[in-house]
Amino acid sequence: MTDWLERVRWNIDGLVPAIAQDAATHRVLTLAWMNREALQRTVKTQLAHYWSRSRDKLWRKGERSGHIQRVREIRMDCDSDTILLIVEQVGGIACHTGRERCFYKRLEDGKWIVIEPVLKDPDTIYGDG
Repeated sequence: MTDWLERVRWNIDGLVPAIAQDAATHRVLTLAWMNREALQRTVKTQLAHYWSRSRDKLWRKGERSGHIQRVREIRMDCDSDTILLIVEQVGGIACHTGRERCFYKRLEDGKWIVIEPVLKDPDTIYGDG
């Protein structure tokens, strides 16, 4: 039964934003996009799956890096147009830049300042391609 899936307000492209939040620290790790299949796979496997708009394909978080997101809880916002995944971030790195989270820049005096360190070199994580 997929009545729950029909209650999501998908955008015109059939996508919904999905925020991943660390279950232990409550820090926001990333924002990605899900289509129906990504959300269904996430529910079925309890591993975060997303839709890559740049690559135009479905992907499982950590499929190359090993930094998977084990889903502990899935929530939907009051407008039914955003998904919140409460996750265990394996390896402590959610960002492809090798940082804990994707939100590592802060606006200060009209400039974006990097305020969080690289925990692991992306070349070491992903290799050459």
